[in-house]
Amino acid sequence: MGNHVWNDKKKFIWLLSILLLVAFLVTSGISYKVAHDSLSQQIEGNTLPLTSDNIYSEIQQDLLRPIFISSLMAQDTFVRDWTLNREQDPDKLIRYLKEIQDKYGTITSFFVSEHSRNYYHSTGILKKIQDVEVNDAWYFRVRSLPPTEPFEVNIDADTADRSKTTVFVNYKVFDFDGNFIGVTGVGLAVEKVKALIELYQERYNRRVFFTDRQGNITLRGDEYQGADSLQNTPGLDQLATRILTSPSAAFSYQRNGKTVYLNSRLVPEFKWYLIVEQEDAPQEQALLNTFWGNLALSLVVTIGILLISNMTLGRYQRKLEIMATTDKLTGAANRQVFEEFFGQALAKGKLANTPLAVVLLDIDHFKKVNDNYGHSMGDLVLKTVSHLLRGQLRAEDVLCRWGGEEFLILLPEMDLSHAAEFAEQLRSLISQREIKVNGIHISITASIGVAELQRQESAEDLVRRADLALYQAKTAGRNQVVLNQ
Repeated sequence: MGNHVWNDKKKFIWLLSILLLVAFLVTSGISYKVAHDSLSQQIEGNTLPLTSDNIYSEIQQDLLRPIFISSLMAQDTFVRDWTLNREQDPDKLIRYLKEIQDKYGTITSFFVSEHSRNYYHSTGILKKIQDVEVNDAWYFRVRSLPPTEPFEVNIDADTADRSKTTVFVNYKVFDFDGNFIGVTGVGLAVEKVKALIELYQERYNRRVFFTDRQGNITLRGDEYQGADSLQNTPGLDQLATRILTSPSAAFSYQRNGKTVYLNSRLVPEFKWYLIVEQEDAPQEQALLNTFWGNLALSLVVTIGILLISNMTLGRYQRKLEIMATTDKLTGAANRQVFEEFFGQALAKGKLANTPLAVVLLDIDHFKKVNDNYGHSMGDLVLKTVSHLLRGQLRAEDVLCRWGGEEFLILLPEMDLSHAAEFAEQLRSLISQREIKVNGIHISITASIGVAELQRQESAEDLVRRADLALYQAKTAGRNQVVLNQ
């Protein structure tokens, strides 16, 4: 019987190998014959696939920085205290604005007081804002923004130098009671932003530009050729409404007899749309034809492989995946996959600038349960605790069985204080649960350690601190929560 199974396995492996080899040789041969001479250089020059996400990541690093700077200025205690103190000693604020400008490399930094209407600049007090002055309309527009919009981004002439066009981030400033007291912000030179766009275009070999929600083209490179709005651009005029009503979209249209592929994406911080275009070159048609031929051939081969492998390996693969990632007894994730979960939560937390905490829980006197009632009762205790814990988790939380009677809970987007409250709820819930089996009554409690991820801290160090807090909880008498701050 064993030899028969082994022979069947060998035949199956050989069949898969031959199919894969034939598919590789045929598709690679066709691709090489058609594309080698005419398209090899082009393929090598475009190894990185362009997606709107790539460029959006660049924008987050380059263009969203002024919003962050303006937000810091608006929340700065010094700015608010100085304003509430009747703007005494203006030189202090001017020095502050100069330091902001020098530190972050902006071309301007400013603050306009609602009380005095003085326009404070890094070079001094430039003017008083007046409601009858057309050039001052921006201030009253920002002041009247709804509470959900604390800032605006606009392109305007620099108050300090009307000959320069600047991308301004205007941020509302409130006192400690939530009363509006002024507007602060920074500016970037339009030329600098254009240079960034041209850098994107050169790096990705695509055309990149921005439009506002009305379709007006706000920022573009010097080499841009076209109208000043989507509605006035041939080909795009028919797509303008669909682009401006969708957070993200993909379209294609004809321009000068060529197909142009377009990706649009709303950048909510700017309330602008990022538009990325790729023009279909004529020589790409041969490669496209080859691609579809390879795809059709590969599809036939792949279907044959899937039919064979699905009959023999599908069910076993699913079982192996569950066994590899899940603790069989409790249904919680096992310790081996914690690093993967941690890495995903850490990456997401860094992107959104949100906290991350862990809770390490140990069942008190678990050894006594095994010694007094047997391992089957101990298993029941473990399953009961795991069920209680899973019932309290959010969708993004992860429960891992960390050791024999230890459970680790990963809490994305939760700081230390909220994690402590959550841990206390778990401790109370467990202590109130009594297990009754065949006349046996077992009360269980748990000791818990809690820690929040610190800057540049590894997963091992975070768990180590939670374990230290757990040790302190057990030393202090068990059935309690201890934080490691």
